Amino acid sequence: MWAAIVEVGYALYFILPAYAANATPVVLGGGRPIDCGRKFRDGKPIFGSHKTFRGFFLGLAVGTLVSIGLNFVLKYNVLLGFMTSLGALVGDLVKSFIKRRLNLVPGESLPLADQLDFVFGALLFSLPVSPPSPLTALIIILVTPPIHFLTNLLANVVKNRKRSGERRVS
Repeated sequence: MWAAIVEVGYALYFILPAYAANATPVVLGGGRPIDCGRKFRDGKPIFGSHKTFRGFFLGLAVGTLVSIGLNFVLKYNVLLGFMTSLGALVGDLVKSFIKRRLNLVPGESLPLADQLDFVFGALLFSLPVSPPSPLTALIIILVTPPIHFLTNLLANVVKNRKRSGERRVS
């Protein structure tokens, strides 16, 4: 039992900077789109208006800062944190590119891809620095969709509470 808890804890420790990098653009993003409004050869946006320079670079910075904080507390590899953060953001861009090819608008759901795009990017980018064990990778892949669901649920509850607390001007 304790071994399983330790394995799950290590997996979350490993992926935490990527989680932070992935969440940051939702909160702090906006501004100029990474694709600068350009279209791909199919006439559709490359990534779409929701993928911005500010979101990408702030996500990378926050993910890296999380790894620096983990390094102070638990001797985390900061280069690993940078690479998993970068991989998470690149993975999200790849998914957005695919969603645009499928005629899905920004924000439209693509089940499992929406929950795991950044994880696969993070795991791939971790390989040159510190590859996770197959068990660690599997745990990350299995725990991320429920965590993603719960954090989105919490965000919607908070957003709805803010809206209901706002004064309405007639």
